[in-house]
Amino acid sequence: MNKKFISWNVNGLRACVNKGFMEYFDSVDADIFCLQEIKLSEGQFDWNKEGYHIYYNYAEKKGYSGTAVFSKEDPINVTYGLGIDEHDHEGRVITLEFEDYYLVTVYTPNSQSELARLDYRMKWEDDFRKYLCALKEKKSVVVCGDMNVAHEEIDLKNPKTNRKNAGFTDEERDKMTELLDAGFVDSFRYFYPEREGIYSWWSYRFKAREKNAGWRIDYFLVSEDLKDKMESADIHTDIMGSDHCPVELVLRG
Repeated sequence: MNKKFISWNVNGLRACVNKGFMEYFDSVDADIFCLQEIKLSEGQFDWNKEGYHIYYNYAEKKGYSGTAVFSKEDPINVTYGLGIDEHDHEGRVITLEFEDYYLVTVYTPNSQSELARLDYRMKWEDDFRKYLCALKEKKSVVVCGDMNVAHEEIDLKNPKTNRKNAGFTDEERDKMTELLDAGFVDSFRYFYPEREGIYSWWSYRFKAREKNAGWRIDYFLVSEDLKDKMESADIHTDIMGSDHCPVELVLRG
């Protein structure tokens, strides 16, 4: 049995629900569906989706960040955050442990305008990589989410003009390289090493989506030992409802 994973930064779950989220959720029939930037506080959204176990990690700050996972399979264990106080107030990580693998969904902190948060982001990157590597020593890992970096020039429409902007700084790109070099595979690039013009995020300004002036910043990464189990990877650029679109991974059972 193949396993289908979907990840989507919904940029406010309640807003996305009004733009066709539930219809898409039903139509795609994922085994595991991960969300980032839900922008919810506890009790603001109760959707007990039949057939799914549901987990939320809320940010302490209202209307900000947050993640969620819907899983058909009941996990052995669920943890929230990295276990590091500095990082664990914004609802950015959920980890589900299954018999054969860990599933981690992440909403990586944005370095922000004028790179106000770049130093913090660097610390986050190192700690998150260590966290994933520790999991990988125990069993296989699937990690997905909005990782807030376009790794290579092929991953955004205008690389030259964005060299020093959040999401495409040398520092952020180098951290993604470090993560991949630590034993992870970028699923989309594994299947499509040279495909251009496929993005997962577009600014709401300047008619960016209409012009496809986008960035590929949403990922499914797998630990090296899962590389040969990957059946397909996709980016659903036609799905609206957020400034991001859903990304998909299918693993052979």
